[in-house]
Amino acid sequence: MKKIFTAFVLMFFFVPVFAQFGKVLENSRVQGSFEVDGMYYFPDTKMGITDSLINGRNFAMNGFGEIIYTLGDFSAGVRYEAYLPPIAGFDKRLEGQGIPYMWASYNTERFSITVGNFYEQFGNGLVLRTYQEWTLGYDNSLNGAKVQFEPVEGVVLKGVYGVQRFFWNKYTKNSRGIVKGLDGEIDLNDLITSMENSKLRLSIGGSFVSKYQADNDPIFKLPRNVGSGAARFNLGIGKFNFSSEYAHKINDPSAINGYIYKPGDAFIFNASYSTKGLGILGVFKRIDNFSYKSDRAETANALDINFLPPIIEPNTYMLSSMYPYATQPNGEIGFQFQVNYKVPRKSKLGGKYGMDITFNYSQLNDIVRKPAGDTSAINVPGTLGYTSDFFKFSDHIFMRDVRFSVHKKFSRKFKGTFIYLNQLFDIATIQGHAGAPVIHDNIVITDMTYKFTSRSSLRWELQGLFTEQDKGDWAAALVEYTLSPHWFASISDQWNYGNPDDNDKLHYYTVAGGYSIKTTRISLTYGRQREGVVCVGGVCRAVPASSGFYLTISSSF
Repeated sequence: MKKIFTAFVLMFFFVPVFAQFGKVLENSRVQGSFEVDGMYYFPDTKMGITDSLINGRNFAMNGFGEIIYTLGDFSAGVRYEAYLPPIAGFDKRLEGQGIPYMWASYNTERFSITVGNFYEQFGNGLVLRTYQEWTLGYDNSLNGAKVQFEPVEGVVLKGVYGVQRFFWNKYTKNSRGIVKGLDGEIDLNDLITSMENSKLRLSIGGSFVSKYQADNDPIFKLPRNVGSGAARFNLGIGKFNFSSEYAHKINDPSAINGYIYKPGDAFIFNASYSTKGLGILGVFKRIDNFSYKSDRAETANALDINFLPPIIEPNTYMLSSMYPYATQPNGEIGFQFQVNYKVPRKSKLGGKYGMDITFNYSQLNDIVRKPAGDTSAINVPGTLGYTSDFFKFSDHIFMRDVRFSVHKKFSRKFKGTFIYLNQLFDIATIQGHAGAPVIHDNIVITDMTYKFTSRSSLRWELQGLFTEQDKGDWAAALVEYTLSPHWFASISDQWNYGNPDDNDKLHYYTVAGGYSIKTTRISLTYGRQREGVVCVGGVCRAVPASSGFYLTISSSF
């Protein structure tokens, strides 16, 4: 009788609880994604690879799995990562596995708070941008707390506090610095009712970020608190738009700048005009001693508090991406000018389908440095380092990129893209090849696509890079067949036929295939990878030459 009574009591109390729990499950949502990138390396004597690249192991793998749970205003997530070992070209300090990213967040219409790991950006990122780029093995997330508050429509306030991820290293006192930041932005068109429908659109914002790191240096007396501030605006008037941000940082001696005490500055200005069929963009950018890391001793791609946006157009084709530009935090000044023009349909030049024409000119120089008052030389450790005129260009060009592209549709089934580039690239400065001559190259690219049916198409590329410097001339070709929505196959080759050393006139061939179903994609590639540099947004990593199989599996749910 007691057992029956006990069971009845348990049912009386717990059945409603389980019922409520069932309702919670009905209203919750779980989503996630994962990716596994694996490389099996082969020796390749012609490429000079006589053994595997990864500490005597032939197989390397990068992988992650992420799950996000949402219930109403509450959400939480966790990400597992494994580098066993990391693929060649990724920082060796990534080797290992674990959960480096875990967070919980509560969000309402006006207020949100996040604890754990998070990403954030203030303005253009000149004083704060934390983000992840899987293809670079880059992650500078903050672990701490983030708060966002919108007191009235059009006003957004943010605050962050935490320490940055540093591979698998746990934070200890007096190691890498603590990052604190505040940001505010006002959209006057949302804030002021009378401006809601105005042709003039204006928003203004400001940021302040500070890092604290203990001073353990036996030689120099270093600032423990390094503050940086920024102000920005975005102004739209009819078809014109102007935006700008200026940032200033107090003295921050570090391994990057050679332990000088000069304050840093960063400035970017954008102006654009857009109308039917025509777009014009102009950008000016200046960086002066603006590396900002939470560990002053770090020199690799890690612990960057801020982001210095590039103004060189990104390159996705095989040969045009051979000499990618890496932002120079110690100093660069440059500009970009771009015109996009759409030739009207049924005109003599545009034909039946019209034509898109783009011209772009980008150039980045070194800044001009003069001795500071306390020394007759520049960049002497322990001094102010140098002085510099704000708008003065040095004669030293880091990179110049001039390109002209045409996109033309010839029929309902046939279209093509044609690109010409002329580049100047200071490989000695950008990639650290001391004593190497400046590269002058011309690149031509033809990219054609023919659709057999609505589900199948054939795309092919022909490319040529012509230069007398570095490794000489290159030719490249690619053929890719797609059977939508599931299958694709491709074959490509990059041939360094102009290499001055006959033994290095190699073919870098690849054969690839893949299958996609819904949100899942599997691809397998076999072939050679030439030595080079991979860059995303001005942040780069070196890629060693390799040969073998490359497998990628990714999915989301």
